[in-house]
Amino acid sequence: MTQHDYEPTQMMDYGPSTLQSIPITETDLKEAARAEVITDAQAQALWRLWAHGEEAPPLARPVPTAAAVAPTQAALVQPVAAGPGFSFVNVLYYFGGMVAIGAMTLFITLGYQAMGLKAVLLISLAYALGALKVADHFKARALPVPAGLMATLAVVLVPLVLWCVQSLAGAWPTGVSRNYADYHYFIDWRWMMLEFGTLAAAAVMLWRYKLPFMVMPVAVTLWYMSMDVANGLMQVDGWDYQLMRDISLVFGLGTCAMAMWVDVRTRLSKDAAWRQDFAFWLYLFGAIMFWSSLSLRDSNSELGKALYAVLNVFLVLFGAAIGRRVFTVFGALGVAGYLGYLSHRVFQDSLLFPFALSLLGLGVVWLGVKWQRNEAAINAYLARWVPAGLRPRG
Repeated sequence: MTQHDYEPTQMMDYGPSTLQSIPITETDLKEAARAEVITDAQAQALWRLWAHGEEAPPLARPVPTAAAVAPTQAALVQPVAAGPGFSFVNVLYYFGGMVAIGAMTLFITLGYQAMGLKAVLLISLAYALGALKVADHFKARALPVPAGLMATLAVVLVPLVLWCVQSLAGAWPTGVSRNYADYHYFIDWRWMMLEFGTLAAAAVMLWRYKLPFMVMPVAVTLWYMSMDVANGLMQVDGWDYQLMRDISLVFGLGTCAMAMWVDVRTRLSKDAAWRQDFAFWLYLFGAIMFWSSLSLRDSNSELGKALYAVLNVFLVLFGAAIGRRVFTVFGALGVAGYLGYLSHRVFQDSLLFPFALSLLGLGVVWLGVKWQRNEAAINAYLARWVPAGLRPRG
């Protein structure tokens, strides 16, 4: 047996509660040094101690440099834990969870409201407490997806509980529907008390459970609030379409900014429980609010339409730079819409219009092929232009 293949036979015993001992070879120590788990000098010292019983002289402690004392932000950024995959089990989880959420939010008042508000309140509280108990059970068994779904069910029951409490206390404002199901259909500023309460409860439960899917009702509530705030600012009969659109644009930008802040905080967190993708739902609904409101703005000038196209090109590049495809998708739709407008304007009432659209479609496909072949290099280059905390991580 050579020295390289020597396996120490004396194993240290730390008691019955420790893990089983395993043989370690010199190759294992060299691999650990290459992986920068330990240094080369430490690997050699350990091998001399374990294989030959020789104590190595103490290693000189390196003098810390300024760079080592104050690491850069990029060095502090940790990879975000990957979200759940698109497996059959996860499909069952989400399908069942969304059915339960829909049943307890959209349809509960249809059957139980006839029993009275007290019955609805008691049922809602029982469901919420039961959902949290089940979430605790799943989380303790390392099942984050069903735990997140159950905790989310408790969050979405908060506005129903608040509606029951306000109605029973006689504090429900006049002029708004007394059917809770209308909360998800009709825009009215009087729903805002339910929305503020939902956001507050969601923040507490999110801090307690630290499960990313719980951000989904937060993002939906912010979307609802954008419409209800616009309704409250109008304070007139009728429908001010432009104000609703502009308020939604502002809320979309604010939600995207909040998503980026959350994204950076999670990547810089030292707690593994917080290094999850809590920003996904905020990015999604923020992009929907912002891009939809922007696209609904009418511009009679060619300059305005061109600026819209430039902004969408920026969204494509920005989405690639931070690894958020939602911006890339919406930006690509905006660019395609502008190119389609140009094709229609240039070839209006012309037999060449179908051919122009065909060439446009083929050009987009060709661009997609080129992008796919060079996606890694493009993303790496674009990532240089964004803060370290927003760069995509594997």
